[in-house]
Amino acid sequence: MAIDMKKMRSKLTQLKSRGSGGGNFWKPQDGNQTIRILPTEDEDPFKQFFFHYNVGEGGGFLCPKNNFGDNCPVCGFVKTLYQQGDDESKEVARGLNVKSRFFSPVLVRGEDDSGVRVYGYSKTVYETLLGLVLNPEYGDITDLETGVDLGLQYGKPPGGNFPVTKITPKRQSSSLCDKLSDDQCKEMLESIPDFSTLFERRSSEDVQKLLDEHMAGNNAEGFSKETEKYTDTEKVDSAFNELL
Repeated sequence: MAIDMKKMRSKLTQLKSRGSGGGNFWKPQDGNQTIRILPTEDEDPFKQFFFHYNVGEGGGFLCPKNNFGDNCPVCGFVKTLYQQGDDESKEVARGLNVKSRFFSPVLVRGEDDSGVRVYGYSKTVYETLLGLVLNPEYGDITDLETGVDLGLQYGKPPGGNFPVTKITPKRQSSSLCDKLSDDQCKEMLESIPDFSTLFERRSSEDVQKLLDEHMAGNNAEGFSKETEKYTDTEKVDSAFNELL
């Protein structure tokens, strides 16, 4: 009995695409790219996660409350800060408050050899994608045979401080695997990662420890200045890049 080499390659691809923070993430480069969002088994390729930033050195972590329904010390602390009512407390609270981020499995056209990638994007891009799906002219943009590729333009607009993502669907539908054999297509689809394993899940106790250590290492003035980093939506994109 011999080893099934195709299965072994598929396992290796899945291994590279999974694990806490170790997914095969893709970040758009300045300019134009073409991607295809891939279908998922649960029929929802747009995954939403909630993060806290500005606590500790890791760039961000999953919120226990908003992701898993567990107690979140940071959310509790944010609520207390808002209740205090002064401007400084509110500013700190905004920096610590939970931020959402969306993820989808994609195939980057022209980089097919890299296999399935995970694309993280903002609420604005998410709303654009939902609009396409709900538009009867496009419908299921992930369909293997009748879905559409998406043109993605990324970069800073003239006079802008932060990069902007613009999504434009291609005019014609196309087959996902037109350049792959049936076996290669099947292998690629089987390598779509389990999104529940992309990021490390921290317990409420771990989050409390992170918050305690961070508070102990920052005086009120320093803590306030630190939380100003990622208050705006555009700055959350920067924080997300640090997370990866």
